[in-house]
Amino acid sequence: MREDDSTRTTADPTWWRDAVIYQVYVRSFADGDGDGTGDLAGVRQHLPYLRDLGVDAIWFTPWYLSPLADGGYDVADYREIDPQFGTLTEAEQLIAEARDLGIRTIVDVVPNHVSAAHRWFQSALDAGPGSPERERFWFHPGKGPGGDEMPTHWVSDFQGTTWTRTTNPDGTPGEWYLHLFTPEQPDLNWNHPDVRREHEDILRFWFDRGAAGIRIDSAALLVKDATLPEVPAHPGPGEHPHVDRDEIHDIYRGWRAVAESYDEPRVLVGEVWLADRARFAQYLRPDEMHTAFNFDFMARPWDAKSLRESVQTTLDAHAPVGAPATWVLSNHDVTRPVTRYGREDSAFAFPTKRFGTPTDLAAGRRRARAAALLSAALPGSLYVYQGDELGLPEVEDLPLDVINDPMHFRSGGVDPGRDGCRVPLPWTRGGSSHGFGPDGGAHPWLPQPAGWGDLSVEAQADDDASMLSLYRRVLALRHGDPAFRGDFAWADVLPGEATSDQVLAFTRDDVLCLVNLGPAVPLPAGYDVLLASADLEQGAAGAELPTDTAAWLRRTPPGHATTTASRCCTRR
Repeated sequence: MREDDSTRTTADPTWWRDAVIYQVYVRSFADGDGDGTGDLAGVRQHLPYLRDLGVDAIWFTPWYLSPLADGGYDVADYREIDPQFGTLTEAEQLIAEARDLGIRTIVDVVPNHVSAAHRWFQSALDAGPGSPERERFWFHPGKGPGGDEMPTHWVSDFQGTTWTRTTNPDGTPGEWYLHLFTPEQPDLNWNHPDVRREHEDILRFWFDRGAAGIRIDSAALLVKDATLPEVPAHPGPGEHPHVDRDEIHDIYRGWRAVAESYDEPRVLVGEVWLADRARFAQYLRPDEMHTAFNFDFMARPWDAKSLRESVQTTLDAHAPVGAPATWVLSNHDVTRPVTRYGREDSAFAFPTKRFGTPTDLAAGRRRARAAALLSAALPGSLYVYQGDELGLPEVEDLPLDVINDPMHFRSGGVDPGRDGCRVPLPWTRGGSSHGFGPDGGAHPWLPQPAGWGDLSVEAQADDDASMLSLYRRVLALRHGDPAFRGDFAWADVLPGEATSDQVLAFTRDDVLCLVNLGPAVPLPAGYDVLLASADLEQGAAGAELPTDTAAWLRRTPPGHATTTASRCCTRR
């Protein structure tokens, strides 16, 4: 458990700059009523677990009224909680109860699109072509004879087309509407004042209920070129017709003004998938978002040079705008680290996800443990996706008839989809759902694999060598040791080319972080071991850091003998 830092957590207006934020995918976290679906009651039951883990905030993926065509990212009503998850009153209670434990709440807002069941879209369908109701979306006549051709050939982020044709009341083919994701997620027209006004009202709605911030889904996609050109072969900065257009920044300046209007300013966190780091940084200017997810780091392979490059380019991009970086190893869309890091190609990219990719889970687990120390030692905020602190692997053998994810279906079954990282958490060794829900309740909405109980909170809580125990120590040290709020600098403490070729080495104030991705290397002399991700080895010249292992070290004060922890969990 972390030290009592509740005054810092609840009073510091810059808490978000170095916060530990835990992502809750509500449907899979804990089932309080036994219907097989995770809910707010389940989260409330486990708030003490999150406090003891050492988190500063919880980010909830969408919990709103939704047909769940895309896991809740198809929102039908932002001011109502989906009945599967609970009620608005329960959400307000959860926010307040978490805050009493020193934990803030971040809610997910999905501004690019709404559900096809949203009242605006239903009104637009009913009103017909040329109506004011349709101006809030991207309805457009088709091309070619009879309008049978789509207005553009833009490709969906979920693969396939981005336009769906409507049917007129008389049964004849009608206009087309734009959806960058599934047909159940029509895109909003952000040139329309109603759209801007509605979303600022949504922000106030949740901020007034105690939410400390919002996470902005698909944050770079909102604005489209109204002339609907095709995507250029090599679009320059701001030239893509529906990604990262310059006009988008006015929207976030308006949102920042809303966030700053509260006595305790609220926080804006962007999901910004952009390779251009200079363009990425524009979203983090002082009058726009506070932070944005660093997907470059998450997508890199387990390679020292590549990871070092990612860390340096990330810090360089953030420095001119004064924003903190974010570090995240996975989320509800991405293959879990234990599985990903055990593959020959340990990078991540959506187009390369395939069924049957071999993985070495033992290697992946070692690397995921080391990556936990690496990411937690870097300057900025840290995100932890639920279950990564348990070392859960991707569930890759889900029966095809239980898969829900539209990425799987729109790929023609080639992409395994994202459900493998969304399997309900195991809380206990035994029981009909390993404590996800009450014994005798409905089966979890996704089946848990054999052996899931061995990775449960109960199985790991008292095991000093477990992933959960490691995460608790990592977060306790990160919170309690002021060095982790100190300056960052690359270090050259190992002989030869080892540092750049196979070892990441950097300091935070007087703490040295080493992450060894190659053969065992000797620990530098004159340091005490604070924490290691695995047992150290004894070499001819003394203690060595094994392959795929990370350690946090502190320089030994003058006149004190060096002490070395041989096991990962002996230093508390």
